Amino acid sequence: MRDIFDELYAHQPLDPNEAARRSMRQAVRQRFFASAGVGAHQDEKFAVLLDGKPVKTPGRRTLAAPTRALAERIAAEWDAQRDAIVPAAMPLTRLANAVIDAVAERPAEVAEEIVSYLGSDMLLYRTDTPAGLVARQAQLWDPVLDFARERFGARFILGQGVVHVVQPRAALDAAAKAIPSRPNSVGEIWRLGAIASVTTLTGSALLALALAHGAMTAEAVWAAAHVDEDWNMAAWGRDEAVLERRASRFAELEAAAALMQLAP
Repeated sequence: MRDIFDELYAHQPLDPNEAARRSMRQAVRQRFFASAGVGAHQDEKFAVLLDGKPVKTPGRRTLAAPTRALAERIAAEWDAQRDAIVPAAMPLTRLANAVIDAVAERPAEVAEEIVSYLGSDMLLYRTDTPAGLVARQAQLWDPVLDFARERFGARFILGQGVVHVVQPRAALDAAAKAIPSRPNSVGEIWRLGAIASVTTLTGSALLALALAHGAMTAEAVWAAAHVDEDWNMAAWGRDEAVLERRASRFAELEAAAALMQLAP
């Protein structure tokens, strides 16, 4: 599964997500501030402050959110750090960095990457065996396709296995209209970033759109994204290493869901 931000900035001198990952690989930094807070409304944004001073993103921009509620959630992540700063425990901060440093600079290209997922969306490719897994996929995935049809007028074609199915152009165009390709507000840019994040985390732009439009909860999206994996673990036993990685990624999805709710 490709990462939308990595794809977009693979050939750029500064990849905000890679900068964030590099910072995570560096030696743990001790907490250097007494308190985290939020600044006054300025330039349509609320800056996150550490001891009254603005925080900088990996791209050296000011870490600021379009609503006070969102800025307060980001500041709370900083305040929750105790003796050491643990970037892995700050998924909303990392997502905000990506939005500010990447999405805001090239929103149309981010939207194009999301649209590219629609043509081969995970939910469109079903297994033909065993019967229990076939039924489970239908139970969790069919309502998402029903939502896309009823909300956007997008009628997709199902396939089986890995054989590519060419989707109707009308379906792709209808669903693509729900993705803010040329955002005309700060809030839309942030929502675009959240949709991109969920698309990458789940492998499904349709799940990301369902979450963005309130048709599914984060928990339901996560369950739908892991139907096959959960089925296999039910049959062969739990994989604790996989579950640990999933817990970290679910925190990222929860951050994206929070952003969708708190952006204007």
